[in-house]
Parts: sequence; structure tokens; C-alpha cells
Amino acid sequence: MLDILITQFVLLWAVIDPIGSVPVFLSRTAHLNKKQKRIVALEAVGISAAILLFFLVAGQILLEAMQVPLPAFQVAGGLVLLLFALTMIFGESKPDVETKLCEKGMNDVCRSQLSQLAVYPLAVPSIASPGAMMAVVLLTDNNRYSLIHQMMSGGIMMLVLLVTLILLLGANMIDKIIGKVGAMIISRVMGLILASVAVTNLLEGIVKFYQSI
Repeated sequence: MLDILITQFVLLWAVIDPIGSVPVFLSRTAHLNKKQKRIVALEAVGISAAILLFFLVAGQILLEAMQVPLPAFQVAGGLVLLLFALTMIFGESKPDVETKLCEKGMNDVCRSQLSQLAVYPLAVPSIASPGAMMAVVLLTDNNRYSLIHQMMSGGIMMLVLLVTLILLLGANMIDKIIGKVGAMIISRVMGLILASVAVTNLLEGIVKFYQSI
């Protein structure tokens, strides 16, 4: 059980990538004071939690309503997670991409209301990324895991989000410690770990799909 919980924690840490969200947060809130930054951090993590909890509770129900077999979704999710991981490893790191979105974006967007800053790109796609949405659905499969196990998965997800909030609240200090290069290195290491987990989900989904035929 402990091994499963550790694996889930590593997976959720990789797809949510709390450290990778720090440079994005710093770039989007550079013009704000400490109180405003705190509000943006709280709203961003709160919105992310709401989105991921929705997928945790209703994700599989929606799939079954659309008559999509969960093994097929697991294969698709594995492929998407793998592609996401590859972009973290070989492409521009998450901080680079999302920071450029801000720098190249319209000035009025970067200076918009705090709630808008919290939604994009902090909550989506930085924290509640597509990979994170798919991961929580796969980790709470009703056919594979008990209710207690699903609740534990939800607790681990909330723990990772709590760590994310703590990192965002202390973003200025963290930036001085690890710098942009440190965030890029960590993002790529998490991408490698995520790739191995994605391949595992992909292979398991293929096996279960053919077993169900």
C-alpha cells in the first residue's frame, strides 16, 4: 500500500509540477504587492482543486455516459501523458513555455483582475494541466480501486496542491534559491519520471482492453 501511495504522489507531483509553476507565478504577479500575490495564489490553487476534484468525482461517470471504456481512456491518457512528458524533457520546459505566453500575451491580460490572473495561466494549464486531469481519473478508477483507495488518492492530490500553495506563497524566496535554471532542471527530471509512469499506464490499458474483448 505504501508503494502505491508513493507512486501516486510522484505521479501527481509530476503532472501538477508545483515547482514549475513558481516562475509562471512570479512573472504574472511581478507588478502586484504581497497581499495581491497572496490572493492570486489562493485563488489559483482553489480553482485548480475544484477542477481536479470534479474530474476525480465525475470524470469516470462522464466517460461511461459517453460509452468510452476506461481501458481505452487509460491508453489515450497514457499517450497524452507520454507526449506531455516528452515536451517536458526535450522541448521547452514548462516555466519557459508558460512565461513566454505571458510575455507575448496582450498587456491588458497581464494587468487584468486578480481572478483572471489566477485562472490563466496559473490554475489552467499550469497547475490543473490536462495531464493532471487525466491522471486523477486513472487513479480513481471505480473498477480497479475501492472507495477508501480513491479517497486516499484524493487526499494525496490535495496534499500536492497544498505544497503548491506553500511554494507559491514563498515564490520570491524559492526563486532566489533555485533560480530559473533550477526550475528547468527539476521540470525535466519530473518529465522523465512521468514518461515511465505514462508508458506503464499505456501498456496496462492495452492489456486490459484486449482482455475485455
